Amino acid sequence: MALGTLDRSLPPFFNQGPSVFSKLIFFGALSLFLMVADARFNVTQPIRAAIATALYPVQWLALQPVHAVRSSSSYFTDLGQAQSESAQAREKLALQSLRAGQVELLMQENNRLRKLLDLKEQLAMPVIAAEVVYDAPDPYTRKVIIDKGQAQHVALGSPVLDESGVLGQVTRVHPLVSEVTLVVDRDLAIPVLNVRTGARSVAYGDPTVGGSGMELRFMGSNADVQEGDLLTTSGVDGVYPAGLPVARVSRIEHRAESAFSKIYCVPQALTTGARHVIVVQPVTADLALPPSSILPAVPARRGYAK
Repeated sequence: MALGTLDRSLPPFFNQGPSVFSKLIFFGALSLFLMVADARFNVTQPIRAAIATALYPVQWLALQPVHAVRSSSSYFTDLGQAQSESAQAREKLALQSLRAGQVELLMQENNRLRKLLDLKEQLAMPVIAAEVVYDAPDPYTRKVIIDKGQAQHVALGSPVLDESGVLGQVTRVHPLVSEVTLVVDRDLAIPVLNVRTGARSVAYGDPTVGGSGMELRFMGSNADVQEGDLLTTSGVDGVYPAGLPVARVSRIEHRAESAFSKIYCVPQALTTGARHVIVVQPVTADLALPPSSILPAVPARRGYAK
């Protein structure tokens, strides 16, 4: 078929019906009518509700990825914030715990210092306040080092007290520090007095290595000693003032093979953690001097000198 013979007219399907302009007028008027009717009488509200109900599952499915992204982002943000707050809370808790420990330590130290001041007022003799620097390095002895020495007029043999009782005795004096042998040392002995009965005896340090107690020796099996008896210094040695608390009887063992009882005592002083102490001048100052300085020098006889 030649090109000139082609029919260029529109098909009959598109030539039927109203024109485009008529459709525009009709649908415009219908739109205005529906808008006015909806504004006045809400005629389209049921239709909207039905359409919204029908489309809700589609909307819910379409919004799930958005909710998932938001939830994951919120989860990680909240997790990071929670971890940060937890770390800050732990840091504050550690700081508060440290401060609470320091406050409790300061309160204990304050109470001990108050007791030391009260004990200092009760003693009618000069005393020197000192502080324990460190323990002696020898593991077979129970000794500590205090920060007072010859420069502060610390005398050899001076009793050392804490707020609870007799802690020990100065056994070596250096220019700036002094060595104190504790009452629980096996080489130290203290004359004591039983407050309940008035009986005198001698308390020794625990003979076992690293011992932390005391032993009341040379007490007969029939001696009147009970658990809980308080032992104080008797003052007969001329070194320790009388009436200072030393130890308390903790256990008594009666042995059939011996005429003496084995009596264990617990020291009243804090032998394992004392920090602030006072050094008391010996009752008899001559007893704190070496024997060579106490005995008078004997002049040499003429004729016998060589």
